[in-house]
Amino acid sequence: MSRTLRTVCLAALTLSATASAQEPVLTLEEAVARALEKNFAVEIQRYTTETAVAAVEIADANFDPSFFVSATKSVNQQAQPSSTLDGVSQEGPRSENTTIRAGARQRIITGADIELGANLNRRETNSTFSLLNPAYASDFSLTVSQPLLAGFGSEVNRAALKRARLGLERAGLDFESALLDIVRNVETAYYNLAFAREQLAVREFSLAVAQGLLEENQTRLETGVATDLDVLQAQVGVANANRGVLLAQQTVKDREDALKNLITQFELDRPIGDIVLQPVTTPNVSFAESYNLARNNRPDYASAVLAVEQYRIDERTATNGRRPSLNLDAGVGLNSNEGSASDSTSNLWDGEGYSWQLGLSLNVPWGFKEEKARLAQARAVLSREEVRLRQLEQNIMVDVRAAIRSVQTSAESFQISQLATKLSQDQYNLEKARFDAGLSTFRRVQESQEDLDTARVNEIQAAVNLRIALAELSRLEGSSLDRFGITLEAEE
Repeated sequence: MSRTLRTVCLAALTLSATASAQEPVLTLEEAVARALEKNFAVEIQRYTTETAVAAVEIADANFDPSFFVSATKSVNQQAQPSSTLDGVSQEGPRSENTTIRAGARQRIITGADIELGANLNRRETNSTFSLLNPAYASDFSLTVSQPLLAGFGSEVNRAALKRARLGLERAGLDFESALLDIVRNVETAYYNLAFAREQLAVREFSLAVAQGLLEENQTRLETGVATDLDVLQAQVGVANANRGVLLAQQTVKDREDALKNLITQFELDRPIGDIVLQPVTTPNVSFAESYNLARNNRPDYASAVLAVEQYRIDERTATNGRRPSLNLDAGVGLNSNEGSASDSTSNLWDGEGYSWQLGLSLNVPWGFKEEKARLAQARAVLSREEVRLRQLEQNIMVDVRAAIRSVQTSAESFQISQLATKLSQDQYNLEKARFDAGLSTFRRVQESQEDLDTARVNEIQAAVNLRIALAELSRLEGSSLDRFGITLEAEE
């Protein structure tokens, strides 16, 4: 597909214009769709693409024809003559000239400037010696100015247009790269919000458990089974659990704002709704496959390749500029001089009056100092960008290796955290049963509860880390857009 102006097309992700202000559930797909519609970075990149489209039009307009028309009138009144031989009255020689000129110019891809023009001139004088008064002169001419060395050829003359078209390709790729970043950022913010809310739920559950234990210890104190120290420890446990809830609520609000900042514009007070996470599965990842996808699909790499091609065009243009300036100028024309405008224009084509010219002009700068410097500069820039491209290739390899390790490590951590949660749950149940039977202390129950809370939070965090690692790998592979049904179509 031609990479020109790009527009985002969502498959089955279009938001209803009449959607309510508060969605009961915000799916990840809906969050991505909102980001593509509202995100500032996406909007800015669209304008950048429009600028690239205009640059192509500007470069292409260099070969469009231009039309011109002009009309001038001049009057020349001289002083009173000193001799009657001038053939004029005592008021002095007087002449009036009116000229109308029209034609068209165009540059062609060889570098030649072609002009086609016609003139009609009316001259009237008070001299009695003039055979035609007024006299009408008309002419029709074709002139060509063709560079033969510097500036010759389609390659150098179409360089600006080709460079602009490559710039449009790059703008499309940069737009795609921005979309990949936005999708990854939305996924990360969505998962972090899910973690914050799950963590809040754990903290609220812990607070409920701590309050239950406090009430139980207060009852046991009344019956003489527990001590004042047990009640105090339970009160401290409630206070700590309440502090955990407050901190978790703050984290939720921060995560909500982070997500809203990506998917809305100045709608920070709009409720987000519930977050739904699909079950995460342990993927099978391969460095060779992911690296191949990254090389073939990553838009920033393709954009860097096009940037090198742009600088190659600059280098070839600078090479052409080191040639001397040698121009061939040629022109042919017809002319007629009659007593009326109609006779002058109709007799123009009989071929009796004609003209032609042919010339060469050579300009050789002393030492080509500027031209040599421009060529050296262009070659240095080209070499720099080629090095950057190789650096990007290595960075892609390093990034993919790191992403693969992150996925594998996160998957292992998630499995371990699931086992740790199960173990902590069993230990808490056992310790609580021993405490109810009078075989354990409240302190040990409190510690086992804290261990269970930590294990639950760690499991949630491990699941989120795995999802974020997969989102980053998808961005590197350039497959995030396909996962969410986002297509980029060229706009004619």
